Amino acid sequence: MMNGLSQKQYLELPLPTEDDPRSDQQRILDSLMAAGVEERVHIPVHILRELYPLLDNAKWKITVSLAWNGENWEMVEIEEGDTTAQHYGLAVDLGSTTVVARLLDCNSGEILKEVSCFNKQIQWGTDILSRIFYCKDNKEKLEEVRRATVESICECMDKLDASLELQGTPSEQKAENNGVSESGDDRGAKNAAKKARTISHSALSMVIAGNTTMIHFLLGMDAFCVFYTPHAVHADCPGFQLARDLDIPLKGYVYCYPAKSNYLGGDIISGMIDTELYKKNEISVFFDIGTNGELVIGNKEFLLCGAGAAGPALEGGVVRTGMRADIGAVDEVKIRDGNIYVHVIGSHKEDSGSHEKNSGNHEENSSGEEPRGICGSGIIDLIAELFLEGWIDIRGKLSPEKSPLIQESDNQLCVEYAPGLYFYQKDIDEFIRTKSAAHTMVEIMLRESGLELNQADRFYVAGAFGKHVSKESAITIGMYPDMDRDHIINAGNSSLEGAQKLLLNWSLLTDIDQILEEMVYIQFAEVEDFLELMVAAQALPHTDYKRYPTVMEKLKERQKDIKL
Repeated sequence: MMNGLSQKQYLELPLPTEDDPRSDQQRILDSLMAAGVEERVHIPVHILRELYPLLDNAKWKITVSLAWNGENWEMVEIEEGDTTAQHYGLAVDLGSTTVVARLLDCNSGEILKEVSCFNKQIQWGTDILSRIFYCKDNKEKLEEVRRATVESICECMDKLDASLELQGTPSEQKAENNGVSESGDDRGAKNAAKKARTISHSALSMVIAGNTTMIHFLLGMDAFCVFYTPHAVHADCPGFQLARDLDIPLKGYVYCYPAKSNYLGGDIISGMIDTELYKKNEISVFFDIGTNGELVIGNKEFLLCGAGAAGPALEGGVVRTGMRADIGAVDEVKIRDGNIYVHVIGSHKEDSGSHEKNSGNHEENSSGEEPRGICGSGIIDLIAELFLEGWIDIRGKLSPEKSPLIQESDNQLCVEYAPGLYFYQKDIDEFIRTKSAAHTMVEIMLRESGLELNQADRFYVAGAFGKHVSKESAITIGMYPDMDRDHIINAGNSSLEGAQKLLLNWSLLTDIDQILEEMVYIQFAEVEDFLELMVAAQALPHTDYKRYPTVMEKLKERQKDIKL
């Protein structure tokens, strides 16, 4: 049994008599207390209106659904019979590009289904800043963005509904698998099973984790304050809100993870709950990197955090042939014997093609997926391989004498990494600036902790970036510290995982308050030697190559192989 943000209690109420003339309301509250619900329970008027004749019709055997509202339990539904087996909740990662929703059985904690969809805000720009400026000081446009945000969540809910309609509800599947026929006296279960196909009628609570801008848009608040000095946001801890006030079709409440600052949002706080970094004895690093980098370093004794711009290059932005990690994107690169081998999203591993300029022959992917561009993980692989092969120097400058694949176009050098697709010197320069910004943020935070780069016990990399990027390639270019590879951990979608944990365990609300209290925010702009450190980090893997002994050893081995 979970101890989550919602609960369902089956009650067999004593019938009213002349000796026991308690009100229906009090009879329910007393039965809830006897069932172990010690906190105060509020019964809103729309539920009070249902008591008669529902209690009579149910022969005083009912199920009440309770949702935590931040202060006490609130009764959000009352049903005939025992429907406690149908108890669902939703965890949501409200990303700027993708919205992910997970349906959970709140009795067992089982994940029933996970779906995703594109955030409908994208119509006003793939970057957050374009969306912020679109609706700045304009209530009508702000409402458009708010509705698009809500519709994205509802689309995920509709997808979950559709999958349940096809599969049947979990309780129906169990009954079918066990050969159980419908019980005549379980009047509520059948109705609830039908409702379970419509999440808006079945899920009692929702937890949403997202960055500060996404939560502002969800709540219908102008987000210009997130971007503009003095960065005093309108709300950083919205807490529990009635789902109907947000136009989200749930009977209960929606909880939004709080933010620490304008750029360090609820998705990072949710990541703390997931990784439990704040409970560990050893010092760990939590890094969520994209266009912006959010960083937390600490343990159970302290938490330092900070955020800063890393640059759009990590998501394929500003790179001439860059693209998001979608069908047709090159996501893996290897260079062997003068040939560039690429893997394209949508192709099988064995379908990867090679590209050799000398012969002019291009081996096509048997899956039919042709490369259309390169995404972040592919870029990191490409730069790492170019460096190890000696095609670029420590500054990232291309050496045309190293390969016929390096040529000149538009008055600058470039490398043809796939037929007709080029990675330019300006692309390399931009990416190195991005990686140096990311490296410098980590270095400064560790320095504030009194540690060297390779002394952290765990290095968590969150989000899609950490999931798909090669550890070896990221270390080779100096983005990650040169440390035990087993200690570099892909945290996955820690935002979603943290939302799930809270949904199923309301005691974590206390942990969230603790995390916010202990976090000390570092302003990178106020660090005197930030630019000096960033310049040092613009070399591959770093100006101080002694920090990267395994990379230098790998470089020697690769160069030896090339000479052979």
